[in-house]
Amino acid sequence: MSATLTFAAMLSLTPLPRFLLIIATLATTAISHHVSAQQAEKAKPNVLFIMADDLRPELTSYGSTAITPNLTRLAARSVQFRNAYCQQAVCNPSRSSMLTGLRPDTLRLWSNGTHFREASPVGRDATTIPKWFMQHGYTSRCVGKIFHNWHTAVKGDRGSWSADEFLHYANHGDDAPQVSGELPPNLSTANIRQYGNGPACECRDVPDEAYYDGRVAAEAVRVLGEVKGAPFFLAVGFWKPHAPFTAPKKYWDLYDRAKIPALNAARPSGAPDIAFHQSSELLGQGKSRVTLTPAQAQEWRHGYFANISYMDAQLGKVLDALDASGAAERTIIVFCGDHGYHIGEHEQWGKTSNFEYDAHTPLLIHAPGKGHAGEQTAALAELVDLFPTLTDLAALPRPPGLEGSSLVPVLSDPTRSVDNAAFTQHPRPAYFDREPNGQPSHMGYSIRTARVRYTEWREWPTGKVAARELYDSLTDIAELQNKLDDPALHEAQAEAERLLHAQSP
Repeated sequence: MSATLTFAAMLSLTPLPRFLLIIATLATTAISHHVSAQQAEKAKPNVLFIMADDLRPELTSYGSTAITPNLTRLAARSVQFRNAYCQQAVCNPSRSSMLTGLRPDTLRLWSNGTHFREASPVGRDATTIPKWFMQHGYTSRCVGKIFHNWHTAVKGDRGSWSADEFLHYANHGDDAPQVSGELPPNLSTANIRQYGNGPACECRDVPDEAYYDGRVAAEAVRVLGEVKGAPFFLAVGFWKPHAPFTAPKKYWDLYDRAKIPALNAARPSGAPDIAFHQSSELLGQGKSRVTLTPAQAQEWRHGYFANISYMDAQLGKVLDALDASGAAERTIIVFCGDHGYHIGEHEQWGKTSNFEYDAHTPLLIHAPGKGHAGEQTAALAELVDLFPTLTDLAALPRPPGLEGSSLVPVLSDPTRSVDNAAFTQHPRPAYFDREPNGQPSHMGYSIRTARVRYTEWREWPTGKVAARELYDSLTDIAELQNKLDDPALHEAQAEAERLLHAQSP
């Protein structure tokens, strides 16, 4: 009997056929609803969210001499943001801000030593990108360094994930290579200081899996195989190019050190002393502090580039696994660094400044169906924009209170802009130069417009301005001359001041 009979026609049947037909109709309806639900579930886009640590835009696709073939192929299927910026150039504040969609001042978080859940009531109650996706039907998994906080009881942020996090390492700096058999010698000649439990510079002929990022890539491939059948939010966090400079030897061998751009260590003329830090993270403090010779500085720079290529190779393994999984066509891919980095420029090593080297980060977004693959955009973007961007791409509601802007209009038309400025801030003394729980004496608020970078250093907590900086982002990319109150930049400076005062307290 046809299941398309009208209800009146069913009633005209004798009881047994009528009963059987009603059962068949209900079963057909239930199956149809089940299939529809399955189809709706399958229609949800997946998210592959990949981060690198301490990575400035030193990628081939950004014009760098760094060798990054896998990031180049990801850029070929993405929109590349040439002007993306972090909210604070140190790991914990940057990652916490990005993953909650809230700025450091809102979270009351400006250092690595405090978990964002412990910093303020706002942080305690904040949702996160992976948690929001999990609450909307996704399997959320974490492999590697996504949240920063390993040295508190909270560890990462277990409530944001569907399963335990695969943390990138147990203790900060404990990156000793793991090999079977005898450990090959360290061929570096610039291993003049310890970083954590090993040398700050290390070149050993070991396999990729000897270091964390190789193991992170292997675990990410395994987890992808687990989750590929259902909507997933998979976050993969690579530690490199973060110090120590310890990539396997084959990645050092990719480079001729003489052809790595030579270091210009000059400080910007006219810049106030407060703009700088002591580079304590890498150079040490007190009796353990080192002074690098020019040859040692160039070897550390070589190591940074080797770390980038090592990370790129691990990312390639994850992209290969995604392409082989059958899920690539419906997977959004985001790649970014948590902030930039100095490798000797401005006499600075490491992060924690408001300069372009520290604030600027790579950002690639592949959004299926949006087109514009391989295009670049000059639109300003902030990492705090990623939360609303991902909810919009996945057609999810937004949690209240997000402080960024969705970049979806830019993905749909790379000539558009949604942000007229990007904001970065840093306290002084810098995190690595003060006691772990020490309070800042100043806060530097910095704004990057399409034309200039303008920074105010304010006494904390009074807000009294102690020093200012202005750099021409069109003609002085390396920020080597403070052009504060230069008549030629009068209008650009006035606009930057207005925007900064509208955003900062």
